[in-house]
Amino acid sequence: MKFWQAISWTETEQLAELAQFGEELGFYGFMNGDHVAYPTHIAPNYPYSHNGIPPMSNDWEYPDPWISIANMAAHTTTLKFTTGVYLLALRSPHEAARATSTLSVLTQGRFIFGVGAGWMPEEFDIFDVDFHTRGRRLNEALDIVEILWRGEPVAFKGEFYHFPEVILNPAPKQPIPVFIGGDSSYAFERAARFGDGWIGRGYRIDEVPDLLNRLFDTLKKRGRTDDHFETLVPLTESFNIDTLKRLQDKGMTATVNYPYRMMLGDNASLDDKKRYMEAFAEKFIRPFDT
Repeated sequence: MKFWQAISWTETEQLAELAQFGEELGFYGFMNGDHVAYPTHIAPNYPYSHNGIPPMSNDWEYPDPWISIANMAAHTTTLKFTTGVYLLALRSPHEAARATSTLSVLTQGRFIFGVGAGWMPEEFDIFDVDFHTRGRRLNEALDIVEILWRGEPVAFKGEFYHFPEVILNPAPKQPIPVFIGGDSSYAFERAARFGDGWIGRGYRIDEVPDLLNRLFDTLKKRGRTDDHFETLVPLTESFNIDTLKRLQDKGMTATVNYPYRMMLGDNASLDDKKRYMEAFAEKFIRPFDT
């Protein structure tokens, strides 16, 4: 079982020290969040709450994912990093391919590209991108990123993007793993097509086995197996070692310690966050390592 620390909404200036400490505690990786722009007013259409109101607000921090990961990576040697999840449909696939390739080179392969379709129509409106075509746009952008990563001359003509022959340099020295977020049938199809892993949104313990069965069935339909396929599953209720071992037997390979702000409140100190991580490591990481 691999253990990630979610760092969404953390004070940006604390990230490097927290990453160093997380590595010392034995965390496998740090996972940040992503919004390009967060409007002051949005409709109550957040799909993961009972009333459509998201838990975050527009004054919570969303540092640039590439710069913040590069900073944390410079202060660590083994910790992995992923974006949970990067809104690729809002960005240029060329810029994303270059940034992720550079990160992979500079971190010696410690970067995992986590992507998802997004849930906020207002954010897409700001960038004049059709919210309703975001899934097709994301799939095409992933195609482009993956062919650019090869470091070979390539041209492309698709529904949303087209360009003459180009080459990405530096290309990654090793394959960059791709984790796909979302639990719709479209997201599972995307994970089966592009993914080396999958990132969930947070689930009750009793939801996980059926969810993973759906995912693995989709993989099999594409002729893939769940061998070496990562499943990063946040849990929304208390769990223990026995719970994790049962879910591991069902195919869950990783889980998440929730963001500091969500669990400790708005004014938690750096030391508060360290104690929170240390308690998690003592309860879960160390027992799994022994």
